[in-house]
Parts: sequence; C-alpha cells; structure tokens
Amino acid sequence: MPRPSEYEYVVIEGNIGSGKTTLTNKLAEIWGSRIMLEEFKDNPFLPKFYKNPEQHSFALELSFLAERYHQKRDELNRTDLFKPGLVCDYSFAKSLVFARINLDTDEFDLYQNLFHIIHDRLPKPDLLLFLYCSPEKSLSQIKKRGRLYEQEISLNYLDRINKGYMEFFKQQTGTRIVVLNTDNLDFVGSNKDFQKILSVIEAKHPVGLRIIETYA
Repeated sequence: MPRPSEYEYVVIEGNIGSGKTTLTNKLAEIWGSRIMLEEFKDNPFLPKFYKNPEQHSFALELSFLAERYHQKRDELNRTDLFKPGLVCDYSFAKSLVFARINLDTDEFDLYQNLFHIIHDRLPKPDLLLFLYCSPEKSLSQIKKRGRLYEQEISLNYLDRINKGYMEFFKQQTGTRIVVLNTDNLDFVGSNKDFQKILSVIEAKHPVGLRIIETYA
C-alpha cells in the first residue's frame, strides 16, 4: 500500500507511552518507506534525570537537542531510490516542549535561542500526526512496558507534556498538524482501529492545525 504521494515526510508524535514508535514501524512496513526512530536508549542522562530532574535536566535536554539534530540532518539528506519517503516517530519540536517543562526560566531562555537556530535549518514534515491520549492512558501504557527509569513519571508531568504540545501546535502556521484522540483506540490489538488511524493519515489535510476528538 503506497503512502499518499503528497506526504513524503511523515512524523508521528505523542506523549510518553502513546504508541508512536509502534505506529511508525507499522506505517513504514505497509508503505515500504524509510524509517527514523528516536535514539535515546543509551543516553546516560535519562536515568539520572528521572532520579534527580533539577540537577540533570539541562544536560539531558542539550544532549537530546544535539542527538535529534544530527539524526534528522543525516537521514533527511539521505536518498534511497528503493525506499522513497520517510516516516519518523518524533518531531524536532519535542525538544522545545520538554525543555519548557524541565528547565528553569534562565536555562530555557538560553535553550530556546539554540533551538530556533537549529530548527530553522531542518525541513518541516509534510504531515505531523499527534496521538493524543489522556495522562491516565499514557501512564497505564508506561507501566505496561516496564522501563525501570520511567516508573516514577507522574500524571501531572504527562498532563504538562500534552499541554506543551498543544501550545506549540497552536503557534504553527506552515505545517499540516493533525491531533487525533486515541483514548478509545487500540491500534496495536485491533486491526479495525489501526485502519481508522491509517485512513486519517492518508486523508488530504490542509496546512494548519486540525483536531479530531472522536473517530467513528
């Protein structure tokens, strides 16, 4: 099944535990596209951050910023005649969303200046799909996957992430952004639900923000 021709570069975003990586893998498989997954498992600051956020937040956010930029730059500059198109499980903008939550005012001001310098150098996605789910659903799926360093994440933190993304999206004017409520969808266990999400992704969307609260 080919991807929509106007969407050469598709980004799947969402809160922690929303299933964005799982969906990205499924899309790359059915579309035959290249895939880019966020590389963070070996980040030495992540476990430290969850134990002591105040001490390690700035180092964590800077390391993520550098890693994401290098990965995006390298992959977006690569061509593959046999696997055209690219689907990715994170947007570069997530760096700013998490930094706003995790850093104090002075640190964030400095970080934001660096972010915008780097962000303007990267191509924007043709479509960004945000898998919205409630903090309760996110936390349930976080517990289910069992990463030890994630077990102290709170509902409040997940709620702030959701609000941070929405605040960012509302300020964007040059990108197709679709926010889809997935609280009642199980695209991992139900092929019917997966097909619902696929039909949303493959639809033609105008530039700007579209919010889909329910999908029948």
